Amino acid sequence: MRVTPWEVKEELTDSLYKKLVKEFGIKPIDQEVIERIKKHTKEIHFMLRRKIFFAHRDLLWLLDEYEKGNRFFLYTGRAPDGPIHIGHLVPWIFTKWLQEKFNVELWFQFPDEEKFLFKQVSFDETKKWTRENMLDVIALGFKENKTHFLVDTKHANLMYKEACKVAKHITFSTVKAVFGFTNEANIGMIFYTAMQAVPAFLPSILKNKNMPCLIPLGVDQDPHFRIARDVLPKLGFYKPALIHAKFMPGLKGTKTKMSSSDVNSTIWLTDSDEEVRRKIIKHAFSGGRGSLEEHKKLGGIPAIDVSYQWLYYLFEPDDKKIREIYESYKSGALSTIELKEYLIKKIITFLHQHRKKRKKAEKKLNKFIF
Repeated sequence: MRVTPWEVKEELTDSLYKKLVKEFGIKPIDQEVIERIKKHTKEIHFMLRRKIFFAHRDLLWLLDEYEKGNRFFLYTGRAPDGPIHIGHLVPWIFTKWLQEKFNVELWFQFPDEEKFLFKQVSFDETKKWTRENMLDVIALGFKENKTHFLVDTKHANLMYKEACKVAKHITFSTVKAVFGFTNEANIGMIFYTAMQAVPAFLPSILKNKNMPCLIPLGVDQDPHFRIARDVLPKLGFYKPALIHAKFMPGLKGTKTKMSSSDVNSTIWLTDSDEEVRRKIIKHAFSGGRGSLEEHKKLGGIPAIDVSYQWLYYLFEPDDKKIREIYESYKSGALSTIELKEYLIKKIITFLHQHRKKRKKAEKKLNKFIF
């Protein structure tokens, strides 16, 4: 099985997620976890109801601490190397909901050295994309007074010493075993996971108080924090709690993870209305039949239809409406082109609203940078 923060060479199936639960040692989110969250939020986010966030580490412990009055903080991030695509939004939209419901701080890391170390991306490029990505994050509506941006190279004065403390407890053999590195990996790649660990305990240092941390993340990012969870107690800090999201599929099929390297597998937040329409009409894998007549007779297959899955993952949070779409498509009453048109309208509406908020974000940018 090949699932790392930089590579997912597996088909997106239920069996994959079951395998990840077993291999990574994470716990499925069950009804007990749902009810404990609901106790404080009064409602459950659709991504939890639909098991898009499907697993966790120490979430019940985190809620125990919260109920004792030991408030947690949130940590998530983005390695800047290009524009944001809609798959990136899944953990961030959920993180925003958590921030609102629990009224907690968010530390958002921009590890601008990652793509420099792992890809052929210059620091000039990462500087440009850090700013652009920040505007997209702000436009999602995170609380200005409770959201703090950390940029690894900019905030090295805060982070490097703490990263060294982490790194001292990580051996090369551990990094090779967890990430699959070979002897050809540059030493920056080997050190990088130590920098990833720092925001999970930096607020505890700044406030001189041991605080729990919750990290919403794509399940492929878990390896970084398996290492962090082993090291942080040795430094006197809590293990960060994690909550894991499934991969949003790309346009070309529900079994393939959305990828930034394939421009026709996703929708970027910078795509025009015409580009959104072209990509979905041309590339969105269909669960429909070979002809309209056959589709009406046999019905569509929502489980393999990308348009339906994108609505399910992100663009149709109304459970009643998503059930109606499912039943209508499965019965054949709703055609593939009608389903695609519904998704196109949803995405274009979202992008128009997002861009308006993004323009307003320019005036607030400096208030988010720690």
